[in-house]
Amino acid sequence: MALLPRLATAALLLSALAGCGGAGSGADGERLTIAATAVPHAEILEVVKPLLAKDGIDLQVRIFNDYVQPNDQVVQGQIDVNYFQTEPYLDAYNRDRGTDLTTLVGVHIEPFGAYSRRYTSLDAVPDGADVVIPNDPSNNSRALILLHHSGVITLKDPDDALATLRDITANPKHLKFRELDAAMLPRVLDQVDLALINTNYALDAGLDPGKDALAIEGKDSPYVNFLVGRPDKKDDPRVQKLITALTGEEVRSFIQTKYRDAVIPAF
Repeated sequence: MALLPRLATAALLLSALAGCGGAGSGADGERLTIAATAVPHAEILEVVKPLLAKDGIDLQVRIFNDYVQPNDQVVQGQIDVNYFQTEPYLDAYNRDRGTDLTTLVGVHIEPFGAYSRRYTSLDAVPDGADVVIPNDPSNNSRALILLHHSGVITLKDPDDALATLRDITANPKHLKFRELDAAMLPRVLDQVDLALINTNYALDAGLDPGKDALAIEGKDSPYVNFLVGRPDKKDDPRVQKLITALTGEEVRSFIQTKYRDAVIPAF
C-alpha cells in the first residue's frame, strides 16, 4: 500500500475515534463527563460548571430520564461518573449486575413523598385505593417504609432497606399496589389514588414536595444522593476537583435558595 493512502486511512481512523467521544477524551485531556437526571442534579451541575472551568476542566453533563443507563454507561467507560442515586440503589445495582461502582461523595438528600390529586390527606385515601410505587428495589422499599412510618401499612422490618410488598404484615386499607418505573409515576398521578414519587421526578413534574406531599421523609433521611464512579476514578484529579466544587458553599447556597426543604445539602 502506498504511503499516502496509509496516512489517509490513519487520519480517518483517528477522526472516527474522536467522534466516539469516550469519557475523558477532550482535546486538552481535561474534559469530564457526568450522567445525571434533570432535576435537581443537572441544575446543580450547572452551578459547578463555571467553577470547574476556572480549573481548566470542561464538565459535560449528559441528562438521562431513567435510573439504569447512567450506571450502565459508567460501567462501560462511556461516561466518567454519575450523579443521581442513593447508596441503597447503587448496592442493589451492583448486586444484580456483578459490578463494583462506588460512592465518591454524598451531595444532597431529596425527601421522598406520597402524592395524590384526589385526596388531601392519607386518612382520606379510601379502602382498596390504587397505589403506585417505584419498581426498582431501593425506591420500592423506600416507598413502603414511608407508608409504614405514616401509619398506612405495617412492615415486618421497617429498617430493612430492601423490604418488599411481601414484607407487609398489615394493610388495613386493603391498598392495591402496582409497581411502575420511577420516571412514570408523575405521569400517572391523575389516574391513581396515591403515588409514591422520587423528589427529582416530582420537581421535574412541577410538584412542590413541601406543599403537595401528603407524607414526606424527614430531614434525617438516610437516602443521600451520591456522586458515583468506577473505583479507578477515586484518585482522578478531575474528579477530586468535581468533589470539591459539589460540596462547596456555592452549591450549598444554590440548593437552599432554589429548592428550600425539597432538597437538602448533605455536606
